Amino acid sequence: MTRISRRSFVLSALAAAMLAAVALPAHAASETLEVYKTPWCGCCTAWVDHMREAGFAVRVTEMEDLEPFKARHGVTEELASCHTALIGGYVVEGHVPASDVARLLKERPEATGLAVPGMPMGSPGMEMDGHSEPYEVVLFAPGKRETFTRY
Repeated sequence: MTRISRRSFVLSALAAAMLAAVALPAHAASETLEVYKTPWCGCCTAWVDHMREAGFAVRVTEMEDLEPFKARHGVTEELASCHTALIGGYVVEGHVPASDVARLLKERPEATGLAVPGMPMGSPGMEMDGHSEPYEVVLFAPGKRETFTRY
């Protein structure tokens, strides 16, 4: 059996730790996604799972009535979906893919946040028997609404 020196062991452990830190998405280590949803929504839970699988730290708060919360955070009726999340000073409304949230946090545009209005089939958390419909992720702010990504 080969013995390794303490120095080799420490250097190997340090290298492994550095490699692990590089492999984690930047958002995973720095910010928690705060999700606000109703207690009975299964697709919201599936979206939370999607975000966790993508490396986001997620904290869920269940609320009976999300409308006042949405209004307070700039989510209009046209942008609304079934859940609302906050991260890094942005609002994430509905079934926004994790890759778009990561891009938002990397690019940091001047905006209130991202939304996938409604609950389009095929969006994260809304996968059903392989059926999907086209949808877009909207970048929004007061008086501003533009396409961020199309699916």
